[in-house]
This record gives sequence, C-alpha cells and structure tokens, in this order.
Amino acid sequence: MCLYVFAYDIHPYYRLILASNRDEYYDRPTEKAHFWESHPNVLAGRDMEKHGTWMGITKTGRFAAVTNYRDPSSQLLNTHSRGTLVSSFLTNDISPEEYMTKIINNRNFYNGFNLLVADLSSFVYYNKLLHSIEMLKPGIYGLSNRFLDTPWPKVKKSRQALVNYLKDHSIVEPESLFEIMADTETAPEKELPDTGIGLEREKLLSSIFIQGDDYGTRSSTILLIDRKNHVILLERSFDRNINHYETVSYEFDIS
Repeated sequence: MCLYVFAYDIHPYYRLILASNRDEYYDRPTEKAHFWESHPNVLAGRDMEKHGTWMGITKTGRFAAVTNYRDPSSQLLNTHSRGTLVSSFLTNDISPEEYMTKIINNRNFYNGFNLLVADLSSFVYYNKLLHSIEMLKPGIYGLSNRFLDTPWPKVKKSRQALVNYLKDHSIVEPESLFEIMADTETAPEKELPDTGIGLEREKLLSSIFIQGDDYGTRSSTILLIDRKNHVILLERSFDRNINHYETVSYEFDIS
C-alpha cells in the first residue's frame, strides 16, 4: 500500500512536486533510497524480498511509482512482483508510452496495480483494471490503492493539503510536505470505503500515516524537480514510532 500526492507541471518553479508514503509490514526487509550499484543512474529504495522498488528516479529524469490495487477477492497466485514494474522502467530507456504498451501486454502476470511512469516530456498513468493509458495533463493528483484521484478520505485530505500549501508558498519546503504526510488521524467510519478487508482494517488504513501493530508507514519521501532540472529527494524511514526516523537526502542535476 502507498500514497502519492503530486503537482505536475503547474508551478512556476517546479516541474514536479511529490510527497509519498510507503506502507508495508514492519518485518519486510528494505534498503533506504540510494544509487544502485548495479545501475548507478537509479536512485530508489529497494524491497529486499522481491528486489523491486515502489518509487524511484534516474539521473536522466526517468520517474516511476507503483501502488497495489486493494481487492482481496481478485488476488492471483504465482504472480510477478509489482515492484519490478518500477525497477524495469528505471533501468530501461524506452519512452513512457512504449513502456506502458509493453506492460499492457504482460498485465496478467501481476496482481492489480496502479503505475506512474514519466520522463521530461510526458507523464503516464495506467491501472490494470481500467486497462487504459492516461497521459496526465498539468494538475494536482492523488493516488492510493484504488484509481487515480479516487476520493478516499486520505487521498482527498492529503491532496487538499498540498493544494492549500501551494497557494501560499512559491518556494517549497520539504519539511512542510513531510508534515502533510505525517497525519495519523483516521477517517470517520461513514467515510470509509468497503474494499473487502473489514471495518477495523479499513479504519487502520484510512490515515495518511499508518501506525499498526505489524503494518504501517515505513517511509515518507519528498521529490522536487525544478524548472532547471535540479532534483531534490529526501526519504524519511521509520520504525514503529513516527517520532523515530532516519533521513537520507540527495541532490543532482538531470543530465
């Protein structure tokens, strides 16, 4: 499970402003964001169980991110890891449109997913169930575990918080975006979706920042790409306590 809110190509100083949370079981081994030894252009965290990643960017300006589609009734056995959808794009050089066409032809190897891929010229969204490629126009978007901009409480709340912040700030401070993603308030029961996981689980997963006994928000990431193609990425990794974290930061110019 993950949450992304992002402003694409609407800000006078930034091509992309993105804030995200990665939610996962606490015992799943993970590497923090780093430049991969096997592919030095790739900056991303790594899931050490399946060896893919949930989000990353390259020195050439390629970006990708994935979320699961939440529907226990549609789960398939013996599928490929959805994290490889991101890592394969980051380590490839074909266009986002060509890549999505390739994914469509292989979609049944994966459980339900949302995929975002981009370079400096286009930003593309695909959901396995909708089965259509969407070329994103400039705007502010939110994505969790249904469809792009599905109005789940956490999506609406975090997206509106980003809208409000950008109205008042021409220069983006990453700490302010981390604050948006650190909201632990759960949604009222009447606003919860019914995705087949039960009311208690729906409530746990309804907060922007999740704190469960065995599952929760493992990291928050802020990604900024300005109009001069300068990249800032900060990742804050948590243990089971929101107040205990380690931060890594990277800056580079897209080549």
